Amino acid sequence: MQGSANLNLMIKAARRAARSLIKDFREVENLQVSAKGPGDFVTKADREAERMIKEDLMGARPTYGWLGEETGGQEGQDPTRRWIVDPLDGTTNFLHGMPHWAISIALEHKGEIVSAVVYDPAKDEMFWAEKGAGCWLNDNRRLRVSARKNMHEAVFATGVPFGARKTLPATMKDLAALMPVSAGVRRWGAASLDLAYVAAGRYEGYWERELGAWDIAAGILLVKEAGGLVSGIREDQDPVQSGSIIAGNEVMFESFRKVIRG
Repeated sequence: MQGSANLNLMIKAARRAARSLIKDFREVENLQVSAKGPGDFVTKADREAERMIKEDLMGARPTYGWLGEETGGQEGQDPTRRWIVDPLDGTTNFLHGMPHWAISIALEHKGEIVSAVVYDPAKDEMFWAEKGAGCWLNDNRRLRVSARKNMHEAVFATGVPFGARKTLPATMKDLAALMPVSAGVRRWGAASLDLAYVAAGRYEGYWERELGAWDIAAGILLVKEAGGLVSGIREDQDPVQSGSIIAGNEVMFESFRKVIRG
């Protein structure tokens, strides 16, 4: 695996945090869980993983800024660079013993994501990308988005709102429009992996609303470097800023986006 010093730092940080998370995942029934909101939980494992990642990344690059799901944001001495981290994407899956969750780390430079890591420890799949260098899985498998051209052959992914979120009606409308013209929709509960799966050609597309920057920052670069397209659901939306995203392969992106935009 060849990459920049920053990318190698990100991969090492993800692997170290993963070892701690895997240990807790094996003892998930003993985890102390505090409710952060309806259907949205934070665990001691989650906070510890973010502490470890922040220690590794900020220890090596102390002038960079930081945005983490659990610890929030802080300005760096270098205003042009920022780490964007979700230490445990798919927390509900984790808590229920389902092996579909990930660590997501992105490096932003001048408002653009330039390095990305999404690591699935349960399956030992390390998705990574750097701007201009392609998207890769583990050591040497280069990834490309799906080449399927027809909507009726395509499988899409999304997240269905839960708890007090207000976007359920919009999502149900999306599903009603998309499901009759596609091969199906999956809801697996980890946005970073949904985007990684688009990059790997496992899904033809993905869309969702009300996400945090940490959920999608790394995945956006994976899709772009695998030859896919990414935008906000509305024309005026920036995905990282708005939390509204649609991503897919180049061939059917416009058809997919047209269905979702209504």
